[in-house]
Amino acid sequence: MKNKHPKGLPFLFFTEMWERFGYYLILGIFVLYMIEPSGAKGGLGIPDKRADDILGTYIALTYLTPFIGGFLADRVLGYIKSIYLGGILMAAGYIGMGIFTELPLFYTSLALIIIGNGFFKPTISTLLGNLYSEEPYKTNKDAGYNIFYMGINIGAFICNIIAAFMRNRFGWGEAFITAGVGMLLGLLIFSIGRKHYAHAAQMKTKQDGDTKLSEILVKVFLPAIAAGTIGWFAPDLLFGSGSEGAFIGKDVDTTIFGSKNTDAFIFACIPVIYFYVSLYFKSNPKEKPAIGALLSIFLVSMFFWAIFKQNATALTRWANYYTDRSVPAVAEKPLDKIYMVDVKNYADAEVPVYDDQFQSQKDESGATVLAVGKDVYFKNISLQQREKLEKNPAKKVYLYNTELFQSINPFWVIVLTPIVVGFWAMLRKRGKEPLTPTKIVLGLFISALSCLVMVLAVMSGENGSVKVSPLWLVAGYGVITVGELCLSPMGLSFVSKLSPARITALMMGGFFLANSVGNKLSGILASTWYDYENKTNYFFVNFALLIFATLLGLSMLKRINKIMRETGH
Repeated sequence: MKNKHPKGLPFLFFTEMWERFGYYLILGIFVLYMIEPSGAKGGLGIPDKRADDILGTYIALTYLTPFIGGFLADRVLGYIKSIYLGGILMAAGYIGMGIFTELPLFYTSLALIIIGNGFFKPTISTLLGNLYSEEPYKTNKDAGYNIFYMGINIGAFICNIIAAFMRNRFGWGEAFITAGVGMLLGLLIFSIGRKHYAHAAQMKTKQDGDTKLSEILVKVFLPAIAAGTIGWFAPDLLFGSGSEGAFIGKDVDTTIFGSKNTDAFIFACIPVIYFYVSLYFKSNPKEKPAIGALLSIFLVSMFFWAIFKQNATALTRWANYYTDRSVPAVAEKPLDKIYMVDVKNYADAEVPVYDDQFQSQKDESGATVLAVGKDVYFKNISLQQREKLEKNPAKKVYLYNTELFQSINPFWVIVLTPIVVGFWAMLRKRGKEPLTPTKIVLGLFISALSCLVMVLAVMSGENGSVKVSPLWLVAGYGVITVGELCLSPMGLSFVSKLSPARITALMMGGFFLANSVGNKLSGILASTWYDYENKTNYFFVNFALLIFATLLGLSMLKRINKIMRETGH
């Protein structure tokens, strides 16, 4: 990397790697932990739809707080302090999730992670961009962000392996605490390399027209809190308990958009979105085209995140219930000795009762209904597997942990990043490399194709009547990863290139705001899983949303590329 990349890149790479290790470790087991029936294994016993909604809200808020966090890093705290503050808060939150099982304290731990991520996430991305704003590194900014993105995915890859070990060997709590240890290790690495990026961490000097902190608090932050509160309580006043929701035309139990979490989040986003749109109208003629282009990319990228982030919900559910997770016989004992398999017994036992769509049943008090029967995993095994187990019902069955499937996407990122970076480099040498917005729109289209892979997977398993090969998930993740590499690191690079210098971190927060809205939509979409008796329709809806985003992006592409050229990019 000599003369091509700044010396601070490896340290930021490993800092982000360990931060993402913790973040994605939590995501890999979050829904599994929430829906696990309470009892000996220590799950929370939350219904599936509610678990999807909680996760969607959690990951949405972790990408909404960068809005205010990026602003404070730019104007008040500085980048170094923001990274330390964010990392410490996230570590405390992860450890708290492992210690506390009472819901109020559990949610408090989630709040610490959400706030901490708001300080950490936009700041480290902006700091990296600042390093590449210097000569001779400017021309390698896209490659730098791709390398940085690979660090994210190395953390995301190894975390699920560690999570599986910790969960099998010790339990849920210890797995969550491991995430906190990873975050603290990331801060240690950041401290070691501090001298290499301290010069790029200076706060922006005040300029005429800068947005003031008081303006953010009065016009955005406080209105967002007020709007979120209205969103939480207004449905009770408007509709009454269990009345018809005017917006969706069905019984929504005093909500407008399906849950109180969703109502509050959507209402809270309104002032924030209004603020970003107002930046465009209030900007000077020189900055207005760039801000308009950024807002356009924010819009289309939202659709990508709505589909991509279903890896922690719908695709985790697919891996858990619809995928053959059996370990080859030759690997059963070795993996069992190192606590890397989930061991189940086919013999009759008292287990939770599940419906045909693999939802655990609850009684009137909300407790999980138990009965003598087989574990839910055996509900749709092949006839050949069933006959073999019936002959020896006491035989232990060794399965890959569900969270291990979360490592498929980062594995593909690690494998494909050098290929994608090399491909763009080859086109660059020939003078044919597409501009960043073109890469983003291409990423949307490729991601849409991954939904068709899952349509074929549903058809292969006869709509869930029999488990399918894990290779379907490998293929689906492989396709969407290509799309991801065209879009996600390019989005970060696009903001760094095009944003006016005085609001770079603020616009980075805007990119994460789009991510936030998409994340919440992913939870909403995932919670509709049970509304589709034929699961092919579920994945066709995802496909249609991404094709719509692709067409929308194409309609704006010529104008955005023109702005890129005019600004020297």
